[in-house]
Amino acid sequence: MKRKILFGIVTLLLGLALAACGSSGKSKTSSLKASTPGSGKPAIVIGDKNFTEEFILGSLYQQALEAKGYHVTLKGNIGTSEITYKALTSGQIQMYPEYTGVIVSVLAGNTKPPHSASQTYGEAKAFVQKHGFALLNPTPFYDTDAMGALKAFATAHHLQAISDLKQFGHSLTIGGAPEFATRYEGLIGLKKVYGLNPTFKPLAIGLTYKALDTHQVQISDVFTTDPQLTTGKYTVLSDPKNVFGFQNVAPIVKASVLKAEGPAFQQTLNKVSSLLTLDAIRKMNFAVAIDQQSPSVVAHKFLAANHLV
Repeated sequence: MKRKILFGIVTLLLGLALAACGSSGKSKTSSLKASTPGSGKPAIVIGDKNFTEEFILGSLYQQALEAKGYHVTLKGNIGTSEITYKALTSGQIQMYPEYTGVIVSVLAGNTKPPHSASQTYGEAKAFVQKHGFALLNPTPFYDTDAMGALKAFATAHHLQAISDLKQFGHSLTIGGAPEFATRYEGLIGLKKVYGLNPTFKPLAIGLTYKALDTHQVQISDVFTTDPQLTTGKYTVLSDPKNVFGFQNVAPIVKASVLKAEGPAFQQTLNKVSSLLTLDAIRKMNFAVAIDQQSPSVVAHKFLAANHLV
């Protein structure tokens, strides 16, 4: 009888010890979770625009914030700058990555191009602040629109700069996204500054290089970070009169949200941006556009390599 009582006491004590260990472990986990910068902060919805590079940027910022404990929803592929900025001002999203030159020319409607990247950033920052938003630090890389052609076509016609296209008059067909036709950093600027008078062919996002390869267009609007430009198959014409401006990326964030999320929120986003060199973004664009990897996977690999997730 004494043995049974003793066994019962030992079992009870062991059970209490295990329960205490379990409780201690759970408490420690909760404590660690509570110690993350984003713990208890308001949830945020961020967006991105409608092309490969933006998908990557959206995923980079989302995952870096989530690693800090912030609750983030990503609304991807919203649309053009005009549409995405409207989503921001209407409160559908609270943040998205934008190009500084686009802020100045497209969103602010300034048709007098800034003379430097720093001037562009300053004007962009002043514009968004007037509307209740903050512009965070810019990326080292910039991605401008440019006029691209098959190398064989450029060589045959001795094309080096955009001004060389004037010789073709209306017989020249230029391709680009539909909004290219209505932007100063597009047909309007090409006509006003370079005196071009081309035929314009609207192209869906992603069909630029196919249109060049199949001779549907002779020239097309391209992005200077497009991975296809590393193949040597295409020529990018110089823009000596700077129609396409300076296009570093910087997140636009609602000012009240930035304040509510605390200093680690801004620090995290700025850290991600600081790592985005031209080489880094080109490699990530290549992985998504050419190797067909998902933007979220590519973003995670980059963040993991830089110890941010």
